[in-house]
Amino acid sequence: MALQLGDEAPDFTTETTEGTIRFHEWLGDSWGVLFSHPKDFTPVCTTELGAVAKLQDEFERRNAKVIAISVDGLDHHRDWIPDINETQGTEVNFPIIADPDRRVADLYGMIHPNASDTVTVRSVFWIGPDKKIKATVTYPQSTGRNFQEILRVLDSLQLTSKFSVSTPADWQSGEDVIISPAIDDAAAQEKFPKGWETKRPYLRLTPQPDL
Repeated sequence: MALQLGDEAPDFTTETTEGTIRFHEWLGDSWGVLFSHPKDFTPVCTTELGAVAKLQDEFERRNAKVIAISVDGLDHHRDWIPDINETQGTEVNFPIIADPDRRVADLYGMIHPNASDTVTVRSVFWIGPDKKIKATVTYPQSTGRNFQEILRVLDSLQLTSKFSVSTPADWQSGEDVIISPAIDDAAAQEKFPKGWETKRPYLRLTPQPDL
């Protein structure tokens, strides 16, 4: 059965470009973003890993660790990294899991046989400090991911884990959020002292509460 939201992220011990890790131990009390790419030495993957490297400070600011995976071997990853650094103008600064036996890929359902039965698709798993899966998304091999969107989802997940709010369509950090309909006005007065705008009884907008 495919992993679902709220499931515990499977633990594993594996080799990476930064040494051997046990996944849950490596995450510690951080948030995690695990993302698969189909194959080393391919154009879209090269741009994606370069994009992540450039955003590493943003992930660290959010107490999030990023880790990549493909079914290539460790030496293959290490040989590829200089190409990423040179063509993308950056330095890869996060671990890449070597998974030639597809053990981790199978644990996370990253092989989609109708797309390819030999390589991983572009999957992303957002994992909370409780080691539970908070969100997932999967792209085909031909479509590079928007890592600003991955950061935006992380912002929403972290905010909504602390406050009784949801984030509306196209929300960006710093914008108004939605008070949970389960919170009545009396309770909302205590929880949201900045006040709110009532569009409908079920749609109340309030300033982002942690700002």
